Amino acid sequence: MRNFEPKSLSLDGQSILITGGTGSFGHAFVDTLIKRYKPNRLVIYSRDELKQYEMEQLFPVSKYPFMRYFIGDVRDLERLKLAMREIDFVIHAAALKHVPAAEYNPMECVHTNIIGAQNVVTAAFENKVKKVVALSTDKAANPLNLYGASKLAADKIFVAANNVSGVRTRYAVVRYGNVVGSRGSVVPFFKKLVAEGATSLPITDTRMTRFWITLQQGVDFVLSSLEMMKGGEVFIPKIPSMKITDLATAMAPDLPHEIIGIRPGEKLHEVMVPQDESRNVIALDDRYIIRPQFSFGDTEPIEYEGSEPVKHDFEYASDTNDEWLDADGLHRLMSVE
Repeated sequence: MRNFEPKSLSLDGQSILITGGTGSFGHAFVDTLIKRYKPNRLVIYSRDELKQYEMEQLFPVSKYPFMRYFIGDVRDLERLKLAMREIDFVIHAAALKHVPAAEYNPMECVHTNIIGAQNVVTAAFENKVKKVVALSTDKAANPLNLYGASKLAADKIFVAANNVSGVRTRYAVVRYGNVVGSRGSVVPFFKKLVAEGATSLPITDTRMTRFWITLQQGVDFVLSSLEMMKGGEVFIPKIPSMKITDLATAMAPDLPHEIIGIRPGEKLHEVMVPQDESRNVIALDDRYIIRPQFSFGDTEPIEYEGSEPVKHDFEYASDTNDEWLDADGLHRLMSVE
């Protein structure tokens, strides 16, 4: 299992804010920071008071005096500006992520994922935040559904934000695939069905493939991208693929599969680097980096030691990936969640 842990990042004495901080990623992110660093402040910014209450039971201010729980919505620019006062780094994880819900409520998706992204950019700039890392999704590449399209728009907003002259807040994007064990993932869904005594597992299409990453790998990848970013990059981890049928068989070898048909807005295979982006892509040992198509005024061209350009027809897709999970590999990933 690939290790994305940052090499020399220090967040001791720094103030960090995470939007959407009460989600699966936020819990793992906070747990990691508490174990590795001594932050000055760690602000959980989210709109759900119940989730904040529940999270505070796990990470109480009495035990972790640097923790702050700040109720607010990324749609609310003034609230974001207030929350980001004297913040050094922002991790933007807030989003409406449910594909069918986004299709049914399109403007809600737009307000949170697109306008919310611009609000984060503006609030960070006005508060002189040093760096912002925004979490994206594989669905933002060649988007087929509104969720993916809204995240692509958000990615473009964060990349273009580096154009703003004056205070040099830097913005970058992290894009990765399905997270093993996260809320809404097929893995806990299959686990639940097996525990309830299901007689079969539902499969949308036997050809379907997906990228897979653990929650801890996702946190480490965000932190290492925060460490190395120069501004304007989209960072993509090198992670394995797996067929959904193989995943189902690995989790329940004795259960047959019931083909239920592909859902609206769903792809057979996910893409994280479209072929048309290949001219802007460089490869490192553990990741691909999509460099911005334009320069940002007084900044130097983005280069990384040891990087190589990819081939002109390169595409990073879950069905043509050169790294694949078998049953043992899946169980190893699941064991660390």
